[in-house]
Amino acid sequence: MDILENSIIKECMSMNIILMGPPGAGKGTQATKLVNKYGLTQISTGDLFRKALSEQTKYGVIAKYFMQFGHLVPDDYTIEMVREYLKENTFENGFILDGFPRTIVQARELESIAKEFNFTIDAIINLDIPQEKLVSRLSGRRTCKNCGTTFHVEFNPPKVTGVCDKCGGELYQREDESVEAVTVRLDTYNKQTRPLIDYYTMKGTIININGDQPMEDVFKDIEKSLEGK
Repeated sequence: MDILENSIIKECMSMNIILMGPPGAGKGTQATKLVNKYGLTQISTGDLFRKALSEQTKYGVIAKYFMQFGHLVPDDYTIEMVREYLKENTFENGFILDGFPRTIVQARELESIAKEFNFTIDAIINLDIPQEKLVSRLSGRRTCKNCGTTFHVEFNPPKVTGVCDKCGGELYQREDESVEAVTVRLDTYNKQTRPLIDYYTMKGTIININGDQPMEDVFKDIEKSLEGK
C-alpha cells in the first residue's frame, strides 16, 4: 500500500454511506470494492434477512414469505432489524448501508436512529441504470450454495457451468431472481423506492452515478464523488 492510498483511507475513516439503486444495478459489487478500498463494513439488509432465514429467527420467518415473491419486507420489521444490528455492532471505519433505506418511512426512521446512536450519513450514492437492462442482469445471476459468491451467465460466467470458481460449490438461481420475481421486484422498486430518490434529491444530499458502464468505471466515479467527504 503506497502513502497516497494510505492517506485516502485515513481521510475516509468513519465514513458512513448509503448505497442506493434498483435491483441489478451492481450495489453488491460496488459495496465490496468500497469495503476493500476503505475498510468499511457492508450492511446488506438482503444478507441480514437471508441469514435470519437460515437461522429461522423471527426476522427470517417473517421475511421468507415476502422475499420468495419479490416483495419488500414491511418497514416495521426491516427498521427493527437494522436498528438492532447497528446497536449491537461497532464500525471502526464506518459502514455502507446496502438496501436500506428503501422507503421514505425507513429514511426518516434512519435519521432518528442516527441521532440516537450519534452518527452521520456522509454520502448517499445512487447507481442509475436503464430499467430495460435490469431484468437480464438479475435473472442471469447465479449464487454459490456454499460460499455465496455470485456469477452471471452472460457477464461473469463461471469457468465450469454450474460450479463455483472459488470453492467448487453448486451454483443456483435464487427464488427472488427468477424472471417472474425480478419483474415483481422492479415494479415494487418503482412504486416504493424510486420516490426515495426524489426525497433525497429535494434534500440536496444524493449523488447520482451512471451504473450503465463497466464496473471499474462505476467505482472510479464513486471514488471521485467521495473525495473530501
